Amino acid sequence: MQQYTVTGMSCAACSARVEKAVSKVEGVSACSVSLLTNSMGVEGTASVQEIIAAVERAGYHAAVKGTEETQSRTDAAREEALKDHETPVLRRRLITSLVFLSVLMYVSMGHWMWGWPMPAFFTNNPVAVGLLQMILAAVVMLINKKFFVSGVNGILHRAPNMDTLVALGSAAAFCYSTVMLFVMTGAQAVGDFETAHSYIHEFYFESAAMILALITVGKMLEARSKGKTTDALKGLMKLAPKKATLWNDGKETIVAVEQLKINDMFVVRPGESIPVDGVIVDGSCAVDEAALTGESIPVDKAAGDSVSAATINRSGFIRCRATRVGEDTTLSQIIKMVSEAAATKAPIAKVADKVSGIFVPVVIGIAIVTIFVWLLTGESFGFALARGISVLVISCPCALGLATPVAVMVGNGVGAKNGILFKTAVSLEQAGKVSAVVLDKTGTITAGEPRVTDLLPADGYSEKTLLQLALDLECKSEHPLSRAVLVKAEAEGLTARNITKFRVVPGNGLSAFRGDVPVYGGNAVYISEYVSLSEAVKQQAELLATEGKTPLFFAEGDTFAGIIAVADVIKEDSPQAIKELQNMGIRVVMLTGDNERTAKAIGAQAGVDEVIAGVLPDGKENVIRTLQQQGKVAMVGDGINDALALTRADVGIAIGAGADVAVDAADIVLMKSRLSDVPAAIRLSRATLRNIHENLFWAFIYNTIGIPLAAGVFIPLFGLKLNPMFGAAAMSLSSFCVVSNALRLNFFKLYSTKRDKKRLRKKVQTPVAADGLRCTMKVKGMMCEHCEVRVRKALEDLPQVDCAAPDHKTGLVEVELNGPIDTRILKKTVENEDYKVLAIK
Repeated sequence: MQQYTVTGMSCAACSARVEKAVSKVEGVSACSVSLLTNSMGVEGTASVQEIIAAVERAGYHAAVKGTEETQSRTDAAREEALKDHETPVLRRRLITSLVFLSVLMYVSMGHWMWGWPMPAFFTNNPVAVGLLQMILAAVVMLINKKFFVSGVNGILHRAPNMDTLVALGSAAAFCYSTVMLFVMTGAQAVGDFETAHSYIHEFYFESAAMILALITVGKMLEARSKGKTTDALKGLMKLAPKKATLWNDGKETIVAVEQLKINDMFVVRPGESIPVDGVIVDGSCAVDEAALTGESIPVDKAAGDSVSAATINRSGFIRCRATRVGEDTTLSQIIKMVSEAAATKAPIAKVADKVSGIFVPVVIGIAIVTIFVWLLTGESFGFALARGISVLVISCPCALGLATPVAVMVGNGVGAKNGILFKTAVSLEQAGKVSAVVLDKTGTITAGEPRVTDLLPADGYSEKTLLQLALDLECKSEHPLSRAVLVKAEAEGLTARNITKFRVVPGNGLSAFRGDVPVYGGNAVYISEYVSLSEAVKQQAELLATEGKTPLFFAEGDTFAGIIAVADVIKEDSPQAIKELQNMGIRVVMLTGDNERTAKAIGAQAGVDEVIAGVLPDGKENVIRTLQQQGKVAMVGDGINDALALTRADVGIAIGAGADVAVDAADIVLMKSRLSDVPAAIRLSRATLRNIHENLFWAFIYNTIGIPLAAGVFIPLFGLKLNPMFGAAAMSLSSFCVVSNALRLNFFKLYSTKRDKKRLRKKVQTPVAADGLRCTMKVKGMMCEHCEVRVRKALEDLPQVDCAAPDHKTGLVEVELNGPIDTRILKKTVENEDYKVLAIK
């Protein structure tokens, strides 16, 4: 997606106009415009020049992000670009306007309504008073000329916006008052001072000026609040280190971070920030990664471990080699991801966009109709005009347009601060709607590294002597399970002894000599060749296997030494995270390529609702496809083999420590690699959706009540009449309230379960679990061979069915499958042929 910066937009109608104009360009497949960040994302084959030309024809300006000066921007310049430059300008404009407006209000209302003193020249000269009001109002209008320039441009490009409404309202009040001033001048010229004085009450100069001042107040409050929505992004940018200590042939030189290149060596002392992503070459330290993951506990790092930019070295001196610099660092990628997510549009925003696109023309039409209706009822032109002006200035398309993007921006920021990265606004919205979460086993529910879980020494051996024997053998092995034994031995402070004649028997075990005594290690079959295993030992091994553990047998000479059980253990937070998901009304499925016995053991420990084992990567996609027939599905994985399933799922969630392919394929990235962040992400999504619904509700209700009130619909019923000045004040506050409500998300607690809604889960039928299984269907109604042909053809048309063998005599259908399938699909397929399915086994 190509990113652009768009300038000149003032309201939701503007962004809708730009989106519509660019979408019409040949070759554009998708376009998303964000009023909040003044950005636009475009997908397709259209050229940059064509897209910029389309934006300019619509009356706005566009430039490609990442070109010209933006390509060479430093982090400081990027941070500067996000600063709130709009609020100071609006504040100066407002203060200047209020100076002249206060004088105008004193003249128009203070003197004529409340008798405040004025020079004698004005007391008996209503024309002079009128001229003074006109001049003061004209000055305020000149100060706020931006409304008129933008409003007129909108009309000229047939794309009226909020500024058009404000400009029309203010100009109508000013022009009508000016006409009344000329009429008053004529009356005073012929000496009719009584009539001249009566026209004072027909002046709306103060309304013309007050409308502009109040809208400016609203714009300033809105700009200030919008500035706060990017606080999380600005906070990330501030984390970027500015200096680095370059190490070159033993010499240390302090340089700007931008000067570091890949493979450059740099050093980091305690208390310093790590400047770029790298690998530790020498030394060890404790790194505070809270900036990227939100995790407050420092992580121990040693030679060979990777470190990330913006994390802090809390203790220890390290020398590192740069692996990713500039825009490629983890921090820069996070900033880019959050920025791009803000530029995308959530599906829920489309309703507001459609309304905003036609809102302004409709409001102008309502204002014109209002004026004519009141004139037809016999009211004065001044009264009718006041109602029309009130309609124009109270209507606010901005509240509608801001309802979704401000909530998305704040929600993204809150997620980023907690190590949860939403790549698009769509993923932020969809995550809260999932009804099932599919979890990969290895690296997601489990740690992904085998560990020693049980030490079961035989008679005559202790845990220590058994572990020492295993260490001596396994220290020369390259098998993944050997690593678990070595880690355990290291933790116990053991060191390997010298062995000779080391031999590996692939798929079985190891053998060697410790002194003159042969030692063996491996599976039960291999060890049985050298020692006899009792029934008790075999039963013990079987029990370990049912728990998902791998028993390793060891022997010394002709003596059995014991069993060491190794397993890929469950992460500490996995059971609690799964329980939280279930309490939120979400069905949890574990999906793995492991054997069924191991998978079921892990699934039982974790507490998942369902285990689907023995599934290949393409089979995982089939499972996701099947589950999607029952609702929206989220897939959580970390490996290359999960990429296909992550892409197929409605929401793909990648563990940040996983493979780059998985991270690229996912919609959400969990930087802390903790399963507890999955319910947190869903919780945040639901909170953001609630906030968007609140914003849209109040924006629609405000206009639904405000426009009829301004038009005077309630005057005959309740006597309620709205002054144009109060209409302008209401319009100013509407956008401010929407943005302020979105900012409440900053206080949302992602990990609190207090507000979890236990939604009712649909009772679903378990799909057939694994590739290659057969199932038997009991079918009623098959009477002959023709019936068998119909049933067989219907079933074999399903992609998951290899072959079907119906027998009308027994009423049974043997079905051979090549992949998982929901049993309800099998049932429906047969019943569509007018036969009744009694059971499926």
